[in-house]
Amino acid sequence: MSMQSEMTSAATNRNDDGSNPFQPILARTRTVHQSVGPVAYDCVKVIVVRDGSAILFSEFGQRPVKVGDVILLGSNVLCGSEPEGSITVTTVYLDTDYVHDQVRWQYAGLLEDRFNAQGFAETIYTEPAQVLRLGEDHARMLEPWLDELVSLSLDGDFVHHYYRIHALWFQIMHVVAPFIRASPVRVTSSQRAHIRPSLPRDRRFVPLRAEARTAAGLLRNAPSRRWTLEELAAEVHLSSSRLSSVFVEAYGKTPLAFLTMIRAENLAKYLRETDLTVTAAMQRVGWHSRSHATKLFRQYVGLTPGDYRRLRIQTA
Repeated sequence: MSMQSEMTSAATNRNDDGSNPFQPILARTRTVHQSVGPVAYDCVKVIVVRDGSAILFSEFGQRPVKVGDVILLGSNVLCGSEPEGSITVTTVYLDTDYVHDQVRWQYAGLLEDRFNAQGFAETIYTEPAQVLRLGEDHARMLEPWLDELVSLSLDGDFVHHYYRIHALWFQIMHVVAPFIRASPVRVTSSQRAHIRPSLPRDRRFVPLRAEARTAAGLLRNAPSRRWTLEELAAEVHLSSSRLSSVFVEAYGKTPLAFLTMIRAENLAKYLRETDLTVTAAMQRVGWHSRSHATKLFRQYVGLTPGDYRRLRIQTA
């Protein structure tokens, strides 16, 4: 089973008693021998390199990663890798609302409630993809905590292990957090006065609103169509402004930015798996201007389409 399908299974399957085994924290360790992605997940990912090395590419460009490095990826951020032989990683998957709630309580002195925690987090953590160079000594400190977190995740009884899972996660972040690049933010009393309260919600790694899920499905199933926001909104019976609001809440991106991400992901797949020319592959995913497509692909993947294909040839 692939990690993507593993996450889907963990997010959607139900127990015999009807309860849902969804966990806001899920950890897995695996060894990768072949290229991955670029792919995006609707959750935050913290990836700790345990052994081996790889070339990573995302919005930060192309970076080598090895033992001692931690990769931090925001939700719906494309990232791919080319192992140099093989690479073993432990990945911690975190529900985005769970992360926002942590930010809410970490900055409780600045935020009166969690309504604007998402915007506050996006202001603080302006880089959605980061490679953190912890060094081997710091990374080795994480290994027993990571192994136990993986074991408890596989056990599946999140309620029973709730406090231990949180204790392990906080121990891990106590080591990792000082390396995360952040921007200082000041929230004034006048800003706080305009904050409205909102209850936490359970994302289950997919958006809560059916309209957002439907719109995302339409974009995934027909990425080459020349979508407009108005056409997409009509398909789900919402106004354009309402669809944008619902979609951003669910995926952290506007519908058209989400479409760009899907096209970049599909273009990478064509460049990996077919002999199509770069121009023909671009047209197949719905981009008809090579210069525009190159700019967008580089923005989302970190490489130009030509460089991406050459990288695949060099590492094949």
